[in-house]
Amino acid sequence: MTDEETMQKLLDMRLRTMATTYHELQCESPNDELSFSDKVGLMVDREWSDRENRKLTRLLRAAKLPMEASLEDVWCDKGRGLTKAKVRELASDKWIRHHHNVIVLGKTGCGKSYLGAALAQAACRLGYKALYVRMPRLAHELTISRGDGTYVNKLARLAKLDVLVLDDFLIAPLKDLERRDLLEVLEDRYDRKSTVITSQLPTKNWHEMLSDPTIADAICDRLVHNSHVLALKGPSMRKKKGLKDTTTN
Repeated sequence: MTDEETMQKLLDMRLRTMATTYHELQCESPNDELSFSDKVGLMVDREWSDRENRKLTRLLRAAKLPMEASLEDVWCDKGRGLTKAKVRELASDKWIRHHHNVIVLGKTGCGKSYLGAALAQAACRLGYKALYVRMPRLAHELTISRGDGTYVNKLARLAKLDVLVLDDFLIAPLKDLERRDLLEVLEDRYDRKSTVITSQLPTKNWHEMLSDPTIADAICDRLVHNSHVLALKGPSMRKKKGLKDTTTN
């Protein structure tokens, strides 16, 4: 088999990076020190790395993160209610494999959304499917899907996500149909997938905010009992950043 035929077969099998590396190796001096197994290993390693990078790019695009966020950049401080040990724990996929939830509580601007996005980004880096969405928008999308006949498909897609981040949970009261839609989403995910909630309201106030006692019980039961609860404290990060920007101008 000629080099050209080998190259073409690699391309036909969609091993483009391996084909490129094969061509580079063919152009090298015959006196190079790489053994046959080294060359094969190099081709396989580059192909694998390229595929992993492309997979990560697809996962991050599908996650629809509103900002660039990573757990490495999360501000950890005991006074803030978030320790490095806890962040290290969440940086692993143990909570995802065990289908645990994460609830991030705190006042506006304290970094809840950033932490939610960072958890989704970390999940993508570990190869999991994630989605970040504000609760008001998800409620609206589910209402629309009921009308256009895509409701069942929408629920099925949400159920398949390894990590679903619901930002601004209960920032406004939910209508009866919105509460029922949320329960459907959570029922599909309970003990099967992980959900991340960010909210300004303490969990003890959720029941009252959800109004309907029966549905409130069902929603809280599926969210709270198997969750890592992080109560963030401290000043608004947006205000802090705004003051820094002002003083540097």
